[in-house]
Amino acid sequence: MALLKLENVTKRFGGLVAVNQVSLEIAPGEFVGIVGPNGSGKTTLFNVISGVFYPEEGTVMFEGRDITRLPPFKRAPLGIGRTFQIPRPFASATVRENIAVGAMFGTQGRRLSVDGSLEVADEIIKRVDLTAHRDKAAGTLTPVEKKLMEIARALAMKPRLLLMDEAMAGMHPNDIDQMVAFIKRVAGEENIAIVAMVEHIMRAVVGLAEKVIVLHQGSKIVDAPTKEALENPRVVEVYLGHAPEDSAC
Repeated sequence: MALLKLENVTKRFGGLVAVNQVSLEIAPGEFVGIVGPNGSGKTTLFNVISGVFYPEEGTVMFEGRDITRLPPFKRAPLGIGRTFQIPRPFASATVRENIAVGAMFGTQGRRLSVDGSLEVADEIIKRVDLTAHRDKAAGTLTPVEKKLMEIARALAMKPRLLLMDEAMAGMHPNDIDQMVAFIKRVAGEENIAIVAMVEHIMRAVVGLAEKVIVLHQGSKIVDAPTKEALENPRVVEVYLGHAPEDSAC
């Protein structure tokens, strides 16, 4: 059974069709890249999966359960975690406290005390190498450090599915390589499916994704293994504005 399954999902904003009849399946522990140019519907699709938006048509299934109309705070305990392109920390709280919030609202939330959540935070802090910043106010971190904390907070939820929204944007290539290696290791250890939304960092897509889903103008145009997807002439056309055979003209 698929961990996540979307069937003919459509989301409109007035007359604009942001996501158009998109169907996809994510298996447990699978690494998937969602790519496409600006305005292709990636963020809207993420918001439908996480419950920020409800689709006008179609269904969202998680572990065989229909969650199409379930709000985000009810999806998180089921095992759906998310990072945001622009980190959203509780600025005056410490890094440790911010990460503990993820534990409190994740899959273990009902079983964890406050002290238990802080212990989970300490474990994650060590894994993402934020020990030196543990007791700092989150608002004082650099942009890259905030992204690391955002990822740490999502991992503290102990998710089954982690949606990563441009989590590595702005990072140095060496940092991207290290982050990809870390995410792959943690996801493998805990059987977390990763769906990473990426616009321009192909380094992260190639390093992380087992398959790539390409969106264009709200529709899915490719759903294939990474190498095959990135070499697809339709994908090249979408990104470069011309078919590959026209490139010499």
